[in-house]
Amino acid sequence: MSTVSRKEARVRRHRRLRRQVTGTAERPRLAVCRTAQHMYAQLIDDTRHHTLASASTLSAAFRDTAAKTGNVAGAAVLGKLIAEKALAAQITEVVFDRGGFRYHGRVKALAEAARAGGLKF
Repeated sequence: MSTVSRKEARVRRHRRLRRQVTGTAERPRLAVCRTAQHMYAQLIDDTRHHTLASASTLSAAFRDTAAKTGNVAGAAVLGKLIAEKALAAQITEVVFDRGGFRYHGRVKALAEAARAGGLKF
């Protein structure tokens, strides 16, 4: 009997999610990636394999807010930032792809901030 690492378990959960979640031009996929120090969010049109908008804790727009990158407050700022970029691209509805991560902590903060910023999912 072999044990499954946390990363392998997350990848399995993500594959299971991706069978159900696909993005279109009208309703793109909001993909979230979380690392120990940073977070990344992308709006993806899976039919054309095209990224419509993206934001990360490494971007200059995020650094102007002077928030820390690896905490819940930073994730909330990132959620607001991706919501602003989506609304600028005339995107109001998205499909949320949590990337196999639990809907807790930073992932939850990003999602709630994006909802508060005007995105519907």
